[in-house]
Amino acid sequence: MTGAVLNTDDLRLALRAATMYHLDGATQAEIAAKLGVSRPTAGRLVARARAQGLVRIEIRVPDALGGSVHPDLERSVERKFGIDEVLIVNSNVDEHDGRYDALGRAAASVLIRRVQPSHTIGFTWGPETVAVAHGLANRTGRCARVVQLDGSMSAAADYQTGVDYVLGQCAEKFSASTMRLNAPLYADPATVTALHQDSVMSKALEAGRSADVMFFGLGPVSTSTTLFEGSFIDSAVLSELDELGAVGEVGGRFFTSDGSDVGGSLPPRTMSVSLDDIRACAHTILISGGARKHEAILGALRGGLAKILVTDIACAHMLLDS
Repeated sequence: MTGAVLNTDDLRLALRAATMYHLDGATQAEIAAKLGVSRPTAGRLVARARAQGLVRIEIRVPDALGGSVHPDLERSVERKFGIDEVLIVNSNVDEHDGRYDALGRAAASVLIRRVQPSHTIGFTWGPETVAVAHGLANRTGRCARVVQLDGSMSAAADYQTGVDYVLGQCAEKFSASTMRLNAPLYADPATVTALHQDSVMSKALEAGRSADVMFFGLGPVSTSTTLFEGSFIDSAVLSELDELGAVGEVGGRFFTSDGSDVGGSLPPRTMSVSLDDIRACAHTILISGGARKHEAILGALRGGLAKILVTDIACAHMLLDS
């Protein structure tokens, strides 16, 4: 029994097994051969040593890195929201005029590490993904294709979404082909239906839906969002979204504080992958921070929209306190 008090012989054997495993780096097979027991018994001996308090494992952050890495906080956020990885940068977005440079560099390292040569990468446009593209400057990886997940044309012809830059950087740094979703983000329902039936558009949307990795930022429901600034939505739409309980959006798709999809007039007018497509993706990387986006980040995590989060330390503390 794992938690039972051990006699002297069992105690000695458990100590030997634990020493070999933790200090010598021996495998269970090597422990079994050395001690003359079966491999399952070797595993149980190591487990018993831990259960009896014979093993104490300490992970020590070097003094030079103290305050700049946050493994305990990252693990706490991971456990609370059931996500695969949290990476916390040491600076806060709000202390850097709302810029995402540090988050972008951190997210670029995650992207390089996660992407495989056969993968398709999808991205939504916005300042966070532009920051990731900047962060790729001195890095290289390999993937098959990079796909735009949401339309980017708007009534403001001179508004810069950063799509060209992100596609160009990713194509170069990942030696990948690119696929653009050359469409408006919002149009009337009949136009959206026609675009879905267009062979070129449908291929781009399907490539996005089936992407192996997606990376994206998000926007709040306010006049400070890029969607309002770029004339994609107006005050009337914002009022409707407020009434529907929307707190944020990814790729032009709005969600509530618990991460549920928002209805209303926008969904049938939207040219982008759905929130369910994002939830179904194996590797979804959300890059965001700053107080004005806290509510949206919390909603996105509650709604299962991210399996990996890159954020700042203030947001991480907010998430734990929520």
